[in-house]
Amino acid sequence: MAHPTASSRVPRVFLPVLALVGCGAFLNVYSTQALLPELAREFSASRVATSLTVSATTLAMALCAPLVGLLADALGRKRLLVGALLLLAVPCLLIARADSLGHLILWRFVQGVLIPGVMVVTTAYVAEELPTPRVPAALAMYITGTVVGGFGGRFLSGVVAEAASWREAFHVIAASNLLIGLIAWAVLPRARNFVPQRAGQALPTLGSHLRNPPLLAACAVGFALLFALVAAFTYVNYHLADPPYRLTSAGLGTVFTVYLLGVVVTPPSGRLVARFGHRRVLLGALALAALGFTVTLAAPLPLIILGLAIGSSGVFVAQATTTGYVAASVTQGRSLASGLYNLAYYTGGALGAVLPGVAYARFGWSGAVAAGLAALALAAALAALAWPRTSGP
Repeated sequence: MAHPTASSRVPRVFLPVLALVGCGAFLNVYSTQALLPELAREFSASRVATSLTVSATTLAMALCAPLVGLLADALGRKRLLVGALLLLAVPCLLIARADSLGHLILWRFVQGVLIPGVMVVTTAYVAEELPTPRVPAALAMYITGTVVGGFGGRFLSGVVAEAASWREAFHVIAASNLLIGLIAWAVLPRARNFVPQRAGQALPTLGSHLRNPPLLAACAVGFALLFALVAAFTYVNYHLADPPYRLTSAGLGTVFTVYLLGVVVTPPSGRLVARFGHRRVLLGALALAALGFTVTLAAPLPLIILGLAIGSSGVFVAQATTTGYVAASVTQGRSLASGLYNLAYYTGGALGAVLPGVAYARFGWSGAVAAGLAALALAAALAALAWPRTSGP
């Protein structure tokens, strides 16, 4: 649990570095999205095949998150977090040297194996080291960092690919991973409230989590959120690369500037939850996301970009709210609970990069949007049924 005396031990730079950690991890996750049309041309591959450069990473994140949760609950927090950030530079450098689409997908999968070492551990670290009232705001700051990283990976890859090559983009991301990892090692305090969990506790804790309906509903909500977001931001690249828009890699990377709205809308979500509760904030955010993605069905490019901005903002608030709910819904095995959530969340992302491609191939952009809207409707139904009406921090 969070400790009321922890605030005196947390340096002032804790929250900015927490945001930087989220940024560092998520620079890697979607870094190939703005490059998809270019990768399809270079490797003479189909749109669904090149989308595997996105889904391979998110699938690995999903599969490894629970295992990392178990490891973190046994071994600790900071060293796993910092080690994962530093090691992320290695697959980046190997991606830059990939001579086939298969090799590129392989190293993207390796990136996905390492990223849970950041995202799973950070949630538990914050929940344990900060007093309870500060946890929602701190997690919102971390999510803000992931938003910046999600934008930065797409934007950097698109712009650097236009100026030099897509391979050089991964050299830049590798250098960023090393720098952020060193900053986290130097600044973040060691975990003082961490209590190692014995190996024999893992199965009972897992059983407790699997009998927790609100937690399971939160996992399903996470699945739907990333499914919808990845569906939109994967297939909009093909939509806008085709006539009449014909955007280049740099142009597609610039479209992801809409992600920066998340920097504005995500931090207040902690205060909204404190006032209205997780359930109501989530349902409002889902409605906003559905409205935004519906707007993208309009033909003019400015309206498509506006719709992406509104839709992604809704998802970011929903994600921050759901992450906070996971931390609040358990009192032990927080890393394992976070791992289960991320298993569902990134499974949604992996499938969101591939399954809507079937709808896109048959119905175009409207098919991909319909798939995302169906996922958001599922998330709203699950939260309305399973989350308590008064669920607050």
